[in-house]
Amino acid sequence: MKKVLLSFFSLLLFQISFGQTSPSPDAAQIQSELEKLDVLGSVLYIAAHPDDENTRLLAYLANEKHYRTGYLSLTRGDGGQNLIGDEQGEQLGLIRTQELLAARRVDGAEQFFTRAYDFGYTKNPEETFQFWDKEKILSDVVFVIRKFQPDIIIMRFPTTGEGGHGHHTASAILAVEAFTAAADPNRFPEQLQYVKPWQAKRLLWNTFNFGGTNTTSEDQFKLDVGLYNPLLGKSYGEIAAESRSNHKSQGFGIAKSRGSQIEYFKTISGDAPQHDLMDGVTTSWSRIQGTESIQALLDKIISGYEPNNPSASVPGLVNLYFSVKNLPDGYWKSQKLDEIKKLIAECAGLWFEAYSDERTYCAGENLGWKFQAINRSDIPVTLAAVSLNGFDSTFNFQLANNQLMNYKHQQNIGKDISITQPYWLLQPHSAGMFVSAKQNEVGDAENVPPLEVKFIFKIGGVNFDFDRPLVYKTVDPAKGEIYDPLVIAPPVTANLSSNVLGFSNTNSKQIKVMLNDFLPQANGTVKLIAKSDWKISPSQINFSFHHKGDDTTVVFNITPPSQFNEPMIDTIQAEINVNGETWNQSLVNISYDHIPSITYFPPAQARIFTVPVKFGGMNIGYIKGAGDKIPGVLENMGYKVTMLDEATISNTNIQSFDAIVVGVRAYNIDDWLKRSQPHLLDYVKNGGTLVVQYNTAGDLVTDKVGPYPFKLSRDRVTDENAKVNFINPKDPILNSPNKISDKDFEGWIQERGLYFVSNVDSNYRKIFTMNDKGENPLDGSLIVTNYGKGKYVYTSLAFFRELPAGVPGAVRLFVNLISKND
Repeated sequence: MKKVLLSFFSLLLFQISFGQTSPSPDAAQIQSELEKLDVLGSVLYIAAHPDDENTRLLAYLANEKHYRTGYLSLTRGDGGQNLIGDEQGEQLGLIRTQELLAARRVDGAEQFFTRAYDFGYTKNPEETFQFWDKEKILSDVVFVIRKFQPDIIIMRFPTTGEGGHGHHTASAILAVEAFTAAADPNRFPEQLQYVKPWQAKRLLWNTFNFGGTNTTSEDQFKLDVGLYNPLLGKSYGEIAAESRSNHKSQGFGIAKSRGSQIEYFKTISGDAPQHDLMDGVTTSWSRIQGTESIQALLDKIISGYEPNNPSASVPGLVNLYFSVKNLPDGYWKSQKLDEIKKLIAECAGLWFEAYSDERTYCAGENLGWKFQAINRSDIPVTLAAVSLNGFDSTFNFQLANNQLMNYKHQQNIGKDISITQPYWLLQPHSAGMFVSAKQNEVGDAENVPPLEVKFIFKIGGVNFDFDRPLVYKTVDPAKGEIYDPLVIAPPVTANLSSNVLGFSNTNSKQIKVMLNDFLPQANGTVKLIAKSDWKISPSQINFSFHHKGDDTTVVFNITPPSQFNEPMIDTIQAEINVNGETWNQSLVNISYDHIPSITYFPPAQARIFTVPVKFGGMNIGYIKGAGDKIPGVLENMGYKVTMLDEATISNTNIQSFDAIVVGVRAYNIDDWLKRSQPHLLDYVKNGGTLVVQYNTAGDLVTDKVGPYPFKLSRDRVTDENAKVNFINPKDPILNSPNKISDKDFEGWIQERGLYFVSNVDSNYRKIFTMNDKGENPLDGSLIVTNYGKGKYVYTSLAFFRELPAGVPGAVRLFVNLISKND
């Protein structure tokens, strides 16, 4: 350990952002946390997706009852639609993970996940378990239960199917089985080196009345969760609305509810509650033997709390910490020690954080960082020591009241640090399952920060250690302080200009590769690798970087096989050699104001395919929809694509477009379309082709989406391999310019289509019928009509998934939709 010199600066006050790593609660929040010290009870809520959780109930349990409250979402919501950007799949799951964590910061609960991948809508649990390995997901639920040790488990959905979505029913089935399996040492015994068997007191179903389904009844156990919390200045309905409104990628901002709100519960396992959810569970300190003196000391601390002087509680809290520390090891001892330690720092007005000089570093680089600490009370506080990744220094510096300490240091980051990558994305996943390499990672919402600074403070003569993640902090003139996670990057990344590259003939195409440098100096080569049937030139390209943060773009030519009559699909992979090491990562940055920025490094690759296709008109106007990546695919195929908005439609000659395409859910999210719709229908009448992709019936901006009436239903075909039948094989849209056959429906992903139309006017032609197993055929996936001199198409087929995935047959069919079918 070494002594260090200190420098001091005045404290600057900035606006607090959601990323602050050392939040400063007010006196009312501290009082609420003190009251939570007196409660030893826990509840785990289980459902399938982000947004399934009952945020009002979570807020009530965490803040009114002061239970340790958790939400276990089986999936990260990867398979949904995105109303704020074009991220899909894994990237959407990353966004929704952070949205859930943002929601939990509001309602006070904790967040957990399993390895289940949200692969899309299913109609029953049998279909769900074709993608999810039931035993593995069950083991994840069991592990979370054993680790969290809930007294009560609540599931959102029933096992009998009223929840609709097959994932919902599957989550209930798994919750029921895990309730028993978690207590059985013979089930998943490999977990017992980390956790112990655990039997919850009861399993309840939180019945519901929404979506036209009412599963509540007056003979069920009832609980009013609409109470007002005067310490927080909000009702739990208000807190719930703030929490749920973080689900912005789903458009789930809701109004705040006030007043009595009754929740209903049906007992599934264990004895039924009569008076309280926790009937039969001891939630006071008396659940631990020999804690009478602890209870008395805590009562004194709570009754003597001074909101105007929280630091007066510090001596009592230090004594309480010692008393609890002397208890035998156990779950509640560990939980309460963490809570007490946190309260000691908060009551003392102790604030401390650590920042890196740069946001991004590579393994082996020199890391510049600093920490700040301040004691805003009269309680004597000494910074005893600070350590980080080999740096370990004794300070023994007393923090004077309200004087900011600021210390800077440089050190080598080390060669063995891993790049920033979500643990569930370290390995390729199947259609329904992520891979977790470590048992103790199962359930975690996100990675442990790559670097954490350990602070040791002496308070009341006792050493307390605290961890703070090393973060990057900047100040934005409009937003104030901005906190970003520290990123550990590969030396050089390669981003291909397109994630999917289609070839309709044997002509070569260019693909650009942007190289980003994260080292002060980097030299090497980059090449693209594909199967031998594809020709790539040049074979490799040299690069040289002299400054960290530089980038350059190189160009390769890709030539498909010399002859093809059938679609061919392959993956092209970038390989980067830097200073003698080989890397193959790309760089992805996801940034939205309501969540922390997300940076990760997926494989640098693209899907390449050949598709025998003939084109119609090549000049396309496009109105972008939610999570819409189709414009880029069309441009890649050779179309000229012009993005349209209200002004463009009103002020330009849109008749010059061979076709206009409206993206998914545009009539749900773009209010201006109700004003532009007459112009679009006139465009059709005067000879244009208008293709409208699916919308939902709720919140349509106009009730005249097409020239003739039809309704939007909730019908869908979730089996991506479902047989597609042609109602009239001679229909022009199936024959011009491309002959569509059964082969064009091979290789589709996730689903055939969703929100099919119904009650269709007789002027429309229906093109296909299809159905999931055991169901009646549906004919509302694609309708076409001639209107005036032009053609109008409405399609519920999942082109928004198929085209970005490079499904050749979907490309051929879409080309027919946007072509004139003579």
